[in-house]
Amino acid sequence: MSSTVERAVDRLMTQPPELGLTLAVLAVQGGEVVLERYGPDTTADTTLISWSTAKSVTQALLGVAIRHGYIEADVDRPVPVPEWQGTDDPRRAITVRHLLTMTSGLRFVEDYVDVGISHCLDMLFGAGQHDVAAYAAQLPLDHEPGTVWSYSSGTTNILARMIGDAVGGPDAMKAFVHDALFGPLGMTSADPRFDDAGTFVGSSFLWATARDFARFGQLYLAGGRDLLPAGWVDLARTPVAIVPPDEPSGYGAHWWLWREFPGTFAAHGYEGQYIVVAPDRDLVFVRLGKTPAELRPNLVPVLQEIVAGYAPR
Repeated sequence: MSSTVERAVDRLMTQPPELGLTLAVLAVQGGEVVLERYGPDTTADTTLISWSTAKSVTQALLGVAIRHGYIEADVDRPVPVPEWQGTDDPRRAITVRHLLTMTSGLRFVEDYVDVGISHCLDMLFGAGQHDVAAYAAQLPLDHEPGTVWSYSSGTTNILARMIGDAVGGPDAMKAFVHDALFGPLGMTSADPRFDDAGTFVGSSFLWATARDFARFGQLYLAGGRDLLPAGWVDLARTPVAIVPPDEPSGYGAHWWLWREFPGTFAAHGYEGQYIVVAPDRDLVFVRLGKTPAELRPNLVPVLQEIVAGYAPR
């Protein structure tokens, strides 16, 4: 471990208030664990919540379903959403690509604090919690699909329901996530949660150990192995041109892009969950914890120091 990495990790693990609580830090380089540290009441066997890093897992599940032949490979076809099938419904123009790239045009306020205005909180914990995809699918179209980028947990849950329907319904989906993705990756701790309608809450609710989240990152580092369709990882890290320039990170297809490290892409989650994939460094880096959103600008530079401390290979 370089001195740069060691200093940055030590700073995280002293739990300074300005960085929030770090529960797990793990790095895998060249297929070997080269860093592994845990915070209070956390061990290698502790499962921790994904929050929105689950969105990248949903992207993987869609790819696996395509690879198995359950879903057509054409991401530019309209999404088969029952709520949008009226002949004059403009939402019929929304494609799989639009959902993956957060350019659907659907109304959705991605707010984690203001109960009165947040669709996200209402979907996950309020009126929509029993059927998250139906909640998101009934929202109106505010923009022509493909013209505005707007980060939305609702679009992910619409995709998750589509995958579940394609593989055979709720019971089949519960088996599919383990048999077709988590099992082959060795993610034995993975605990995906489903709503009352049987939809995987793919926007937010997956528990796993830090090691298993790293195993997921390794899938993308390895180009998808034999689990994902050809080009699926490239789709994940292809920039969406209409992401606002003031957005701190770029965006691909349910993966964020680290502009400071060209070629590096990452799964991000609320309170500072990260799975970073840096192909030029042959590196997967995981940080899990509880950092309030307002402290994220303090946290990210420290994580960037750690990634930068591993030399390209």
